[in-house]
Amino acid sequence: MRKVTAALITAALAGAASPVFAQTPPATIGQQYVPAPWWMRDPVIASIGNVRVEIPANRAGFSASFQSIERSATESSRKAADLVRALSQALAAYGADKVRVETRLTTRPLYEQYRDEAGVMRDNIRPDKINRYQTEASVQLTIRDTSLLERVYATVVASQPNAIGAVYFSLEPENVWKTRLAAEAMKDARARALAAATNAGATLGSVRVIDPTGRACETDVLAGWPSYNSGGGQATTVDSEDVVVTGSRMSAPPPYVAPPAPPPPPAPGQAPSEEAIEAARLALQPPLQTLTDSACVVYGLN
Repeated sequence: MRKVTAALITAALAGAASPVFAQTPPATIGQQYVPAPWWMRDPVIASIGNVRVEIPANRAGFSASFQSIERSATESSRKAADLVRALSQALAAYGADKVRVETRLTTRPLYEQYRDEAGVMRDNIRPDKINRYQTEASVQLTIRDTSLLERVYATVVASQPNAIGAVYFSLEPENVWKTRLAAEAMKDARARALAAATNAGATLGSVRVIDPTGRACETDVLAGWPSYNSGGGQATTVDSEDVVVTGSRMSAPPPYVAPPAPPPPPAPGQAPSEEAIEAARLALQPPLQTLTDSACVVYGLN
């Protein structure tokens, strides 16, 4: 029994003598003494590159609807489909990679109406009191090539729908844009660090830390790290040519080239004429959208 007790005491003392490693985070906000990160043992400068760029929206869309009212649901659906068939075929001729067309048909009964005791008109919702059927054919358009937007919109207007929705725009950044913008953020971080070191009478040393997320530069050592603050100052505006890249630089958006007219629909006379399309044409310019990125680079100081 004594041997077992002695063994346990020896094991406990050995455990107490073993080193204890700090866990993350190593301090809390308000603590008096805070261990600094390893890269702050020598003089350093942490610089946040913060950049923004304005790029024209590269997606657009809107909707239009056509209505038909007939005695039977079958006839109402057929006529509504006839109203959008030629239009859908003409727009689909551009290709799904440029113009996506989604068509939906919705049919509902229209009941006979009567006045109640208060004089309010109400529907007589009974199967034997159906007066007509109304079908709405809706066309939802997504334009992935905004150079076609004006012609597509004019084609829909010339088709004389019952209603047209507002045009909306959005930006879907390409992967190469994101990569180039991240590179610009790194360049901005170095430019800021170089200017700060020079103005302070020091020279910039080697790189200690590169953090594309920017979080390393937001560590508040005095308050207890890691405690992240919003920082980096105002973003540096970069040229869109530095983001939309060909070779070592991003290319500007290609100049507008009028697209060719779509091939005529199979059923002559149902699609709007070229003259009607041109008469309905108006300017629809994609607005500028903003992309931002940031990066953190820690340099030594000499």
